[in-house]
Amino acid sequence: MASQFQLFKRKRFSSMFFTQFLGAFNDNIFKQALILVLTYSAASQLGVEVSILNNLAAMLFILPYFLFSAVAGQLADKFEKSKLTRLVKLLELIIMAIAAVGFVFEWYALLFVALFLMGTHSTFFGPIKYAYLPQAMKEDELVGANGLFQMGTSLAILLGMIIAGVLTQLPQSLYWISATVLIVAVLGYMAARFIPATPAMQPELKVNWNIFTTSVSIVRYLYSLPFLFFVILGNSWFWFYGATFLTQTPEVSKVILHGDESVVIFLLTLFSVGVSIGSLLCKSLTKNQVSLRLLPFGIAGLSIFAIDLYFSLSALTIDTTNSDTLLGVTGLLAISGSWRVFVDLFFLGFSGGLYIVPLYASMQAYAPKSHRARIVGANNIFNAIFMVTSAIFAIAILNAFAMTLPQLFLITGLLNIAFGIFLYLKLKKHIQHAVIQTHDNSDTINACDTQSGKA
Repeated sequence: MASQFQLFKRKRFSSMFFTQFLGAFNDNIFKQALILVLTYSAASQLGVEVSILNNLAAMLFILPYFLFSAVAGQLADKFEKSKLTRLVKLLELIIMAIAAVGFVFEWYALLFVALFLMGTHSTFFGPIKYAYLPQAMKEDELVGANGLFQMGTSLAILLGMIIAGVLTQLPQSLYWISATVLIVAVLGYMAARFIPATPAMQPELKVNWNIFTTSVSIVRYLYSLPFLFFVILGNSWFWFYGATFLTQTPEVSKVILHGDESVVIFLLTLFSVGVSIGSLLCKSLTKNQVSLRLLPFGIAGLSIFAIDLYFSLSALTIDTTNSDTLLGVTGLLAISGSWRVFVDLFFLGFSGGLYIVPLYASMQAYAPKSHRARIVGANNIFNAIFMVTSAIFAIAILNAFAMTLPQLFLITGLLNIAFGIFLYLKLKKHIQHAVIQTHDNSDTINACDTQSGKA
């Protein structure tokens, strides 16, 4: 396992890793800070329900993935990726400057504009970073690189949410938030300056700027590659699954565990650390090979620990005599049965790491080089659809059918069994006709290893 950390010595890996880490970190500082500001001050000032503002915020961030992913994939296939990354990071600086003005002057409409633009920034960066990895990594480095990327993303999300929570508690918090997102954007741009140049995969490509026809076109193309189509369905199911659980974390903490804000962070930490460890182990467990051998274990774990979470939460007994006093992490740890809940959440994340890394590595390795970034763009479209479906699914289960949170987790775990069996059988069937596309990128790798970062 230790050998994959040697990749940090390679500029071709470390430069893109820290660029994407800082981008995800800034995304989550900004999003979480905005949600907290909307929840605790903006809603009362504007006379609008908190749930409406928070759902609007979630929609505005994810909308660009529907609209622009196919165009973003075309651009990442057509142009050299290091220059394109620096342009995207400059865009992030501009967006964060807009956000800073919105925070300082409490112009919430401007903050919503910045949120939409930040979603747009992430939409255009996604195809670049995931199409870059198979181009810059050796074939036996790809699984390890994806494991580190997944670990980095999980930790960036967690740390971003924690930092946002800390900043909102400070005096003059809006100024602190503004300064932080600007500083992180500057650091992200500086990291991007060290990314080595890689050849454009299809420089002669004529970009179709019609967001609707190009989206339909890339989804049709993806459907013509059945193995990749089901890999991306599997990727998107992970986002459906993760969103279903993580979105409910604050309510589980408050309503079922009677925990305070520190418990929310603790639960998110358990899940994120689980994902990180599972992701890092993928390299050792697959012996550096792009392989789906871990997928059944990931599928099984996601179901086993979701179902057990239903039983552990249902069996938990907490004295609510003094309902005004919420428990901290230490108080909750002293309650019989709470450890089982925490173990379930950790191993849910761990199973998710075993599940998602082989799928991401397969998506990159098997995608045709000329269309690799567009395949990632199609993946982002499906991810967005599945995440929105997750929200509708949770609302239906909890409201329309008046079920409990543990019952939601039970149903999701049972659905995962059915979907997991379907997915694995389809992938086993179609992998026989799929060909790994990463075997002849030695020239790119050598160039990345010897070339210094260009401004």
